[in-house]
Amino acid sequence: MVTRLSSFFFRSLREDPADAEVNSHRLLVRASYIRRQAPGIFAWLPLGLRVKAKVEQIVREEMAAAGAQEVHFPALMPREPYEATGRWTEYGDGIFRLKDRHGADYLLAPTHEEAFTLLVKDLYSSYKDLPLTIFQIQDKYRDEARPRAGLLRGREFTMKDAYSFDYTDEGLDASYQAQRDAYERIFQRLGMEYVIVKADAGAMGGSKSEEFLHPTPIGEDTFVRSAGGYTANVEAFETTAPEALPIPDGAPVVFDSPQTPTIQTLVDHLNLHLEAPAGGEWTAGHTLKNVVLALVHPDKTRELVVIGVPGDRDVDGKRAEAAFAPAEVEPATEADFARNPALVKGYIGPWSAQGAVLGEESTSGIRYLVDPRVVEGSSWVTGANEHEKHLHSLVYGRDFTADGVVDVATVREGDIAPDGTPITLERGMEIGHVFQLGRKYAEALGLKVLDQNGKLVTVTMGSYGIGVTRILAAIAELNNDEKGLIWPASVSPFDVHVVATGKGDDALNLGEDVVAQLEAAGLDVLFDDRPKVSPGVKFGDAELIGVPQLLVVGRGAADGEVELWDRRTGEREVVPAADAVARLTAR
Repeated sequence: MVTRLSSFFFRSLREDPADAEVNSHRLLVRASYIRRQAPGIFAWLPLGLRVKAKVEQIVREEMAAAGAQEVHFPALMPREPYEATGRWTEYGDGIFRLKDRHGADYLLAPTHEEAFTLLVKDLYSSYKDLPLTIFQIQDKYRDEARPRAGLLRGREFTMKDAYSFDYTDEGLDASYQAQRDAYERIFQRLGMEYVIVKADAGAMGGSKSEEFLHPTPIGEDTFVRSAGGYTANVEAFETTAPEALPIPDGAPVVFDSPQTPTIQTLVDHLNLHLEAPAGGEWTAGHTLKNVVLALVHPDKTRELVVIGVPGDRDVDGKRAEAAFAPAEVEPATEADFARNPALVKGYIGPWSAQGAVLGEESTSGIRYLVDPRVVEGSSWVTGANEHEKHLHSLVYGRDFTADGVVDVATVREGDIAPDGTPITLERGMEIGHVFQLGRKYAEALGLKVLDQNGKLVTVTMGSYGIGVTRILAAIAELNNDEKGLIWPASVSPFDVHVVATGKGDDALNLGEDVVAQLEAAGLDVLFDDRPKVSPGVKFGDAELIGVPQLLVVGRGAADGEVELWDRRTGEREVVPAADAVARLTAR
């Protein structure tokens, strides 16, 4: 097929859009692939739709190869299924809700677990119908508080979501592996580097969860790698706890610590006024920092929780969000402290001279959770819950306990992975996610089938998502130079971009001949036949659009010669027109 630029719906921009933060956003807008409609919402132009269709086709082919079948649900969904699973409330402000003229509640679906589950429940009732994997490619909607980076974090985006249905755990393992393998093939065909990392399931629920991350400095996810091969999203990283220590004799000692509301001022005071610990001077690692957080639950109730972490660490916001989901996590406010006078700001600790303030035997009613490094027998310097007073030699398991352990402290380069080797931290962008949902949604919605013995069993499910529009943006981010985009051949909007330049008719006539031959050979051609457009503008647009193979018909047209231009390598070669067609069709 031949598309003529003279009649194509296309207009390039010479200036970057004012709100563009990353190259993909800048170039996709300038090259007329997308246009902004509102923050995080974009219209798709013909060029963009062609690339998007190429990505979707690769996804469809590999889904079919993995045994999945395509369906399609509406984006507008009723409240009731999401109410049954609790997610109508759990999503909080993160979704678009609306009412119809009769007052019934609807949402623009952020995901479709409920719809898939109910469809299978409606049609299938026997183990003989399973295993089953079905998928759709559909637009999703999330009310992002801060949409950014063009297509990388939008309010409307296209996803492929697949769901597997089995009646045994062994069947779920097989379905999960088939989808995981399909994802690897998809990303390999798209030419994308990826790392598979252990992930937190978050609001989706379920057990096993892995993310496919594309390593990139602009990624909003941090992940860890170890020399031993361990990989995990930072939210799912498992801290290696030290061995428990013998419980020492003695008692905690309260001491005056004027003007020491921060860890650094406390450490400075310790090194001036207290005998140095064995092995050297006092450090932040000897202290126990007690961070007060407010959890806002989906029903809007507010709960305070105190997290005890080594003083050389902070609480990582993303790790805390994952640990306490679906509650939202906020710092405690002055009003929170006013309502809880037992917490003396700047001098908080789990114990005071009057007894336990936090932990299992306390009377404050505030949950106290500690970092995995706070093990039995470990000794700490921490607040005494009195203004300008701390205490030392406070021992976990002797003087204080906790209501549980929570792994939310910041992760650092060199921390030890569960495989016993040190980690490095890297940035990545999520491009795919696979979950073993288990029976959460099937139980909530009553999806059961009869097994071989005629007994009703609850179906177990897997969920598998790929961000189609995010992948497109990631490919654009990875494939560009200072002039414009350079698409991989697998997703390029056209196979060849033919550019006719020159004042006479020779170039245009030869261009028509070449284009006809390319079309006859089965190639998809973009032909820049625009009259009265300068060669500089045509070449600038060609570089911006990013078709990797260019054929220029210009000064050599009278002699039947054209120039082949490889946009990726920059190589140019003048060849006879007949040879050029043969060369391009052979690639």
